[in-house]
Amino acid sequence: MTSESVQPVSGPSRRTVVAAVGAAGLAVALTACGSDDDASGSATEQGAGAGATTEAGSSGGAGAGGAALAKTADIPEGSGKVFSDEKVVVSQPAAGDYKAFSTICTHQNCPMTDLKEDTLSCACHGSQFSVLDGSVKKGPATQPLAAKQISVSGDSITLG
Repeated sequence: MTSESVQPVSGPSRRTVVAAVGAAGLAVALTACGSDDDASGSATEQGAGAGATTEAGSSGGAGAGGAALAKTADIPEGSGKVFSDEKVVVSQPAAGDYKAFSTICTHQNCPMTDLKEDTLSCACHGSQFSVLDGSVKKGPATQPLAAKQISVSGDSITLG
């Protein structure tokens, strides 16, 4: 009989196992927060409350080359109106002062249509923006909405 010394086979260290589980959990969490076109298409337009309006299809081609986007009377003071086809919200912060911002969320590029009073909300992750100045009211977004160029001539508002 021979007597061989048996050395215990060591498996991965506890630190290695904990790090691997943490990395796997982080990967799952990041994947869950990723952009999903199907989810972003679920933004509803039924959230328009008092003082805010949403328009899914405004005059065709309004964003292309200066066709009228809206009448000034269509934009409530202290609120705004979403034009989904043009991906723009037009607001009236004060009487006769009109501004326009992109309706694409700066967090994960989800389109937004849920406008209540002066707040535009993202259905993807809950960011909220002021339509009066484009600022972030609630994260996770950290960047304001992109300003869009509009012009007002008489009672007509045009994009571009």
